[in-house]
Amino acid sequence: MLARLEQNVALLSEAKLRRATHALLILPKIAKGEALPQVAFVDALRAALKRRGKKAEELLKTPVAVDLPHGALAVWLMLDTTQPAFEQQSAVRKGLQLLLAEKPADITIGVFGDGPQRRRAAELAVYSAWVNGVALPQRKKKNDQKPLQCISLHGHRAADGYAGLRAQAAGNSLCRELTVLPPNELTPGAYRERIRKLAKHYGWQREEYDLKRLHKMGAGAFVAVAQGSAEPDAAIVRLRYRGKKTNKNIALVGKGICFDTGGHNLKPARYMQGMHEDMNGSAVALGILVAATEAKLPVNLDCWLALAQNHLSPGAYKQNDVVTALNGTTIEIVHTDAEGRMVLADTLTLAARAKPDLIVDFATLTGSMHTALGDRYSGIFATSDELARQAVQAGVESGERVCAFPMDEDYDTALDSTIADVKQCTMEGGADHILAARLLQRFTDKRPWIHMDLSASSCKAGLGAVASDVTGFGVAWGMALLHALSRGKDG
Repeated sequence: MLARLEQNVALLSEAKLRRATHALLILPKIAKGEALPQVAFVDALRAALKRRGKKAEELLKTPVAVDLPHGALAVWLMLDTTQPAFEQQSAVRKGLQLLLAEKPADITIGVFGDGPQRRRAAELAVYSAWVNGVALPQRKKKNDQKPLQCISLHGHRAADGYAGLRAQAAGNSLCRELTVLPPNELTPGAYRERIRKLAKHYGWQREEYDLKRLHKMGAGAFVAVAQGSAEPDAAIVRLRYRGKKTNKNIALVGKGICFDTGGHNLKPARYMQGMHEDMNGSAVALGILVAATEAKLPVNLDCWLALAQNHLSPGAYKQNDVVTALNGTTIEIVHTDAEGRMVLADTLTLAARAKPDLIVDFATLTGSMHTALGDRYSGIFATSDELARQAVQAGVESGERVCAFPMDEDYDTALDSTIADVKQCTMEGGADHILAARLLQRFTDKRPWIHMDLSASSCKAGLGAVASDVTGFGVAWGMALLHALSRGKDG
């Protein structure tokens, strides 16, 4: 599944760079009116800029593509390494897209400037080439996808071969691959089989809580959602990775609703389209686990995946039901399309029982978060100001931007129930992203906790370093957070 990312980054001399067929050339920012540096093909660039009436500094905003005399395609862009990571990633991705549109087998990257400028440009370009050079699942009779076979680099050498970036790219690519799979292929049962193979490949410990076991344990919130499916293949899957020389224990929790009809509160067609992607939170958690394992991060990870479907059937849960969650909390059902918080409730309870130092959950949870932020940021909630600060900083560093939301205690009045301990949601829907977070916190056993509502899981024409609509948002963010935690920066 991940073999496509195993190619090495070949290093090129300038002579070989000049023989490239598809070249991305990244220049350092120059001052207004300053001459372009003497680099490969610079005469062709000057001629192209002159013909188009452009100034050299305009390369900061728009890459320029030129057909070279020997038949090659070269794309130039200018990188300002003082800009935020997101802006830098976007600039490099836009340049690469001009090359990848021709579906080349090989891409050559040339980076120029001083040492730090070349290093930063190389990291951005290699990572973006890896994540955008993979072929995501496609079921067309004529499949014209051609995954990138080789990346060649001139101007910078990484002693580790960019191993950390390769690991992150593998996690992001797996996340996107799983998310785009059609729902008849990625059922909970099929998902569990894929996870079993990954666990064997990576040496993770694996434990499954199937429906029979969950029912016996009293996980009524999860079972309420899963009972509507014809196939009893829903489960909570636990995967364990153990880093070396560490006592830092982190739990990753992911919502894995493989298809969401809305249940008895059936979604209209417009909103049911794309609901095979409602398992994206679990794919993010799994992608982080892959990336951390390949990078050999010094952290201990427990990954908890809540895999189910929200179907409509005579046995499906319904409005006004009262169910008892695993921790004993009774929940009044208000809307069957608020199933994500139900499966997460019991999964968070299981995660909290292991007493991790931090729980981080990922879910495509609420439409109100998408209304609040659109599809370019995701929202986070945290149990302390310091944790929220760390989460936002991880977004700045990774280029996967997040916005922190409040979840003050007085929001709980909206969830007061006359018949149960708590209502699942409200019919009015106002501030539902906040109410969902307030509900979920009841199942974390007061552990330090971050909740990410993945409004940026899909963004038309890509986001940051990623060109596909499905972004894999959260994997790079999670790696940035884990790096910070592994260095001892606690929230």
